[in-house]
Amino acid sequence: MKSFAELIEKLDATNKTNQKVAALAGYFAQASELDKLWTIAILSHRRPPRPVNTTLLRTYAAELAEIPLWLFEESYHIVGDLAESIALVVPNDEHTSDKSLSKILQELVQLKSKTDPEKKEYVQDMWMQLDYYSRFVFTKLLTGSFRIGISQKLMTKALSQVTSVPDDELAYRLMGNWSPGDTTFDELVFGRNEQAYVSKPYPFYLAYALENEVHELGDVSDWAVEHKWDGIRGQVIVRKKEIFIWSRGEELVTEKYPEIAQLANVLPEGTVLDGEILAFVENQVGLFNDLQTRIGRKNVSKAVLAKVPVIFKAYDLLEFAGKDIRNLSYQDRRELLEALVNDTSHPVLQLSEQKNFTSWEEVVAERELAREKRSEGLMLKKKSAPYQVGRKKGDWWKWKIDPLTIDAVLTYAMRGHGRRTNLFTDYTFGLWQRNEKGENELVTFAKAYSGLTDKEFAQVDNIIKRTTLERFGPVRSVEPTLVFELAFEGIAFSNRHKSGVAVRFPRILRWRKDKKIGDANTLDDLKALIPT
Repeated sequence: MKSFAELIEKLDATNKTNQKVAALAGYFAQASELDKLWTIAILSHRRPPRPVNTTLLRTYAAELAEIPLWLFEESYHIVGDLAESIALVVPNDEHTSDKSLSKILQELVQLKSKTDPEKKEYVQDMWMQLDYYSRFVFTKLLTGSFRIGISQKLMTKALSQVTSVPDDELAYRLMGNWSPGDTTFDELVFGRNEQAYVSKPYPFYLAYALENEVHELGDVSDWAVEHKWDGIRGQVIVRKKEIFIWSRGEELVTEKYPEIAQLANVLPEGTVLDGEILAFVENQVGLFNDLQTRIGRKNVSKAVLAKVPVIFKAYDLLEFAGKDIRNLSYQDRRELLEALVNDTSHPVLQLSEQKNFTSWEEVVAERELAREKRSEGLMLKKKSAPYQVGRKKGDWWKWKIDPLTIDAVLTYAMRGHGRRTNLFTDYTFGLWQRNEKGENELVTFAKAYSGLTDKEFAQVDNIIKRTTLERFGPVRSVEPTLVFELAFEGIAFSNRHKSGVAVRFPRILRWRKDKKIGDANTLDDLKALIPT
């Protein structure tokens, strides 16, 4: 555990890619097989289920530190990170544990079924045996919130240096439905489990946002244009007379989308499609908000299936007749895909329309139609490009439409996290609405915590502290004095929100110092932006 904690400390201490890769490679070169396997699992988001809830952890820590719970809570709100707060307050001078990372993680898997007293005894005992940083990492593993800014691409690059297995091959081997409990490091990295191979997806190819003017891409005839659909990126795999549906987050979601699973009966053997799972309501592409009613459900009822049916909008073909065709050009893959979809002729499988233009002005005009077609913008794909692994610049670009905007009033604030733990940087915003008495009141509709400079955050923090009306734990309600322009990607009606509206990816665009709160928009203005 100590060597893994030292690795995390090194990774957390630098923003330089080469240093991160070197630290990972050094760790993989000396760690045990089982520790390497668990490290790969953790860094590829295959952590064991959380065995203890955070409420109990806070109670355990306060008791061990012999301080009242309220004092721990106040300290936690200042520090901003639960694992760091616990690592700081727990008294410890033993440092006696020599348990390996894999041993501790196996114990955490078993801990989930234990009684609360048994959990308390184990957790407090481990805290007392670990040094500060090992205790911090141990608690991160307990809470399940293990995020250290390491992409799977960096991990596979480091692993490749140690094993001599090529990056792309490793990326493929590490995908799929595996866990440290059902494989070994040697099998995962060097072997080939035939049963696992049947369901295994390919690493997704990801696009960068367009950085320059679109005409700088060169001859428009070299590029194919598609709409960027707002759904769940996925792969549909048909092998050995079985069908598997994978999300980009490497979640096997076959049972959640039985409509798409029907394609097992019509798609030929050895087919892998790349595309988008989309809500398809009343014979048209739905909003992402529609699809959310299907996401996260363990069981999809007949009522939900009827209310929000889905389709698979295919835009690439990765495997054809059992052969990996990713090295073919996009145009060649596209021709095979079009023939396959036409031959399949199933209403659930639809082709993402490819457009070919004679001028960039035509492309610009098509982008203006994105919201009308319920897409996020355009995808620009070089016709000669192979299907690559991960995020690569040059061949695939996403060109999203400009966000929707609204002017809103700051109503609540909460302290930030990390380096902003001493500042109020997490904001809640409201819009005007007439109440039953005919009076204007602010109705909250969105939260945002990004978009201002450090200087602006400090200025807003000062105003919040001077205009606080009430305190609710870490949250403060403030006197309405500040107006901000918010940007967001999508909008839909929602019964789950007090405002009746849900906005997608809200963030602060700018501080409107030139506006008074009476100049902010109304809830009706926001609802008018909802597509019909």
